Formats: sequence, structure tokens, C-alpha cells
Amino acid sequence: MAVFALVYCFLLGGVTGLRSMSGPALVCWGIHLGWLTVAGSPLLFLGNPISLAAFSVLAVGELIGDKLPQIPNRIDPGPLVVRMVFGGMSGWALALSGHAPVVAGVACAAVGAVAGAFAGFHIRRAITRKGAKDFVVAMVEDLIAVGGGIFLISRHLT
Repeated sequence: MAVFALVYCFLLGGVTGLRSMSGPALVCWGIHLGWLTVAGSPLLFLGNPISLAAFSVLAVGELIGDKLPQIPNRIDPGPLVVRMVFGGMSGWALALSGHAPVVAGVACAAVGAVAGAFAGFHIRRAITRKGAKDFVVAMVEDLIAVGGGIFLISRHLT
């Protein structure tokens, strides 16, 4: 079962690579809904209603902000590090909840965040260069990030 938890960590990291706030927001919701448990860990703050609200607002803001031209590329050093950190934190929660090694869960999620960021960046750029509207491609990417994240969190029952 721990291997599946690590695969889920990698995949949630990939989702976080697409939208950096999606991983933490979805983990907060997973804890809130009882799908994940982080009891007795430093991540307990993610179950707090304030964290739930804050990460949810940040995630919605990112979904809106992603469509703006002045937003830096996700593969630039700063945004990439943020994705790795939030991906790793999200992987930590999944690893705890799935009884997998925490260090491995954090590492899998951080690597997944880098993979998701680069894959999302290059796929989006390739599709828009072929004539697709960036806004439409970004909306599809939003659906993949949010829908995929919900699927992962909801299926990762303790």
C-alpha cells in the first residue's frame, strides 16, 4: 500500500506543478472532509479552518492570476521552488495518511511538482503555438489540476 501512496504523492506533486496552490488547498480539504489524517504531525495546521480558507482563496486567486500575461513562468526558479515546497508539503500529508515513508513522500511529490511544472509549461506552449487560445488551454489545465487533485485526495483514504 505504501507504494501506491508514493505514486499518489508524485501525482499530487504533478498537480501542484501545474497550479502551485492546488496541492495545499486540496490537502486542507481532504483533512477537513476526513479523507486524510495528519494527526500528531507538524502538518496539523492544515486541518485548521483558517488554513482551509487561506489556501482555498490563494488557489482560486492563482486560477485567475494564471491567465494574466505578467505572471512569471512556472519554470522560473522562484515559482519552481514554490511548487516544489508546496508539492513536498502535500506529499508529506499523503505519505502520513497512507502510512508511507514521509521522506520518500516529500521527495516523490517535489519531483512530481518539477515534472508537472515543466510538462505543463511545454505542453501549453506547444498547443498555443499551433493556434489554440491560451485562455482555453489554461482553463483545460485548471480542470486537470483541480479535477485530478480531487480525484487523488478523495481516493487516498486513510
